[in-house]
Parts: sequence; C-alpha cells; structure tokens
Amino acid sequence: MQQIINGLSLGSVYALIAVGYSLVYSILLFSNFAHGGFLVVGGYACYFLLTQWGYSVPVSMAGALIASGLTAIITERLAYKPIRERTTTTLYLLIASMGVNIIIENLFVVTVGGRIRALPQNTFPTGIFKIAGVTLSASDIISLVTAVIFLTMLQIFLNKTRWGLAIRAAACDIRTAGLMGVNVTFLISLVFFVAGILAAVGGIFLSVRYSLYPQLGSITTKAFIAAVIGGLGSLPGAVVGSLILGLAEMLTAGFISSQMRDLVVYSLLVIMLLIRPAGFFGKAVSEKI
Repeated sequence: MQQIINGLSLGSVYALIAVGYSLVYSILLFSNFAHGGFLVVGGYACYFLLTQWGYSVPVSMAGALIASGLTAIITERLAYKPIRERTTTTLYLLIASMGVNIIIENLFVVTVGGRIRALPQNTFPTGIFKIAGVTLSASDIISLVTAVIFLTMLQIFLNKTRWGLAIRAAACDIRTAGLMGVNVTFLISLVFFVAGILAAVGGIFLSVRYSLYPQLGSITTKAFIAAVIGGLGSLPGAVVGSLILGLAEMLTAGFISSQMRDLVVYSLLVIMLLIRPAGFFGKAVSEKI
C-alpha cells in the first residue's frame, strides 16, 4: 500500500508533464522535447523568486508558471513557427525541439551555474501522517491534489470554453479549423502556454523531490514514455500512462530493487510499442515522431 501511494504521487507529477506533451502533439503532430526546458525554467523561476527576491510561495509559483508559459510561446514563435511556414514535415520540428532543449539547459549552466540547488524547506509543508500503517508525506498529498486540480481545470477549459472547443477541433484537423475561422497562430501559442504552465508545475514538484539543476528536464523522458504508453495526443491516455509508470517505478523499487526501475520503465515502453504502437488511447497515424 505504501508503494502504491508513492507511485500515485510520482505518477501525478508525470501526468502534469505528459499532458503537456500530448497537448502539443495533438495539434502539431510532433513531440516537443523542449518541454523539459520549460520545466527547468519553471523550477529556476520559482527558486529565484523565493530566495533572491523574497516573494511568498504562492506569488513565486504563479511567477514560475507565467515564466514557463511565456518561454514556451517564445520558443514556438522563434523556433517552430518559421519551420512550420516552410515545410509540413514535422521531423524538422522534432529536431529543432531537441536543439532548443539543449540551448535552455546550457543557458542556465552559463548564467547561474551547474550546481545542484534546493528549494527552501518551507516551500511545502513537511509533515508526515500515518493512516492505517501507511505513511503519507504532506508533499505527496499536495502533489496529488495539485495534479487533480490542474488536470480538472484543463478538462473544464477544453470542454466548456470557446477556445477549448477550437483546440479540440484543431486536434481533429488544424487546417479545417483554420478555414472555419479559428485563429490558428493564436491557438498554437495558447496550447504552448498551457503546456508550459503544466511543465512548470511539474518542475516545481520535481525540484522539491530531487533538487534543481539545469539538466533536470531530462526526467521528462519518463513523462514522454508515459504519454506514449497512454497514447500520444490523448490527454486521458497521458494521465493513465503516467499513473501506470509511477506505480511500476515505485513497486519495482519497493519489492525488487531501485536499480531496476529504469529497466522496467523502458521494458514497458518496448512491450507497448510491440503490442499496441498507438498506446492505450491513441489513434494510429501515418507519422509519429
């Protein structure tokens, strides 16, 4: 039971990041590997707002979400939009996203250094609770509740608002959505802003769980695997895949060995690609990168 709780907590953080991956993929049909860079921007923005400028935790987190969201929009406008205007081959977008991720990492290395930092201890409550023999930390509970709140808000936004309807229409056919009057350029920026916000939330929780450093975004590889298992482009699939991955990691660490965690994760990915390449909820497409 203890490992299940830990797995759900870790899976909820993966879900926030994986949904960002899937959201961009559903519109542009490419995997944005700069997503890890947005996560790092969110983590460092929260850190400096807390430690250097002395803002409160809520204000610092809000600033981190905005910083990461704006970084995602700027990345899309400067790196992806010029490519989209020249070619429909999404492979070039994938390659560009890898380059952007490396650029963001190295910008932090050059400007703030590569040393490991930690968010202040009072960022989240540090209490420990014992219920029926199961130990729950306050940060685990907060990460679970936060993930549920953000994913619920995203679901409401997509299902109840005009721009949510436009995003769903673009996910079916972005060219037709444009012909029907949707401002595609603004819609894509909006999608990237939302994805950046979700990455920042994940970055803050990962900074608390593992510490903060410029290469922290590499952890998003696990979230990407979760999105693939659930089905790239499917938001429910990203959540389900993330929870499966979180549980698999924690159960492996608890009952076998923590050194076997990555082996199990990548084995799950290979098995899924062999059995069901589109994932649990994904749609088969001619090109998936």
